[in-house]
Amino acid sequence: QVQLVESGGGLVQAGGSLRLSCAASGRTFSLYTMAWFRQAPGKEREFVAAISYNGFSTYYADSVKGRFTISRDNANNSLYLRMNSLKPDGTAVYFCNAGGSAITYAAASRGGGYWGQGTQVTVSS
Repeated sequence: QVQLVESGGGLVQAGGSLRLSCAASGRTFSLYTMAWFRQAPGKEREFVAAISYNGFSTYYADSVKGRFTISRDNANNSLYLRMNSLKPDGTAVYFCNAGGSAITYAAASRGGGYWGQGTQVTVSS
């Protein structure tokens, strides 16, 4: 089992950058595929990015490809999401996720069973 705590959200102007972090508890972090999802007001939660347990495979939603970078530090049980060139439609609560599969994009985009509480990102125009 793993517990997840996100941080790093905030208010940023369009075109700006933020770096989200997710701290994981438990000794099995390095075994999990990790992912980021987001949920905008009035919308369903959507996949943003995923990374395999060893960091060798990454997947991105088309809407963030080229602007966002997912990374992990297994030695410190941490997951990151670097977000550049933020747009107002990036306003959402961002969630850390664990336990999915990184075999394919489809599998990764479904996520796993473990969720953090979320961190708010607001992008002003």
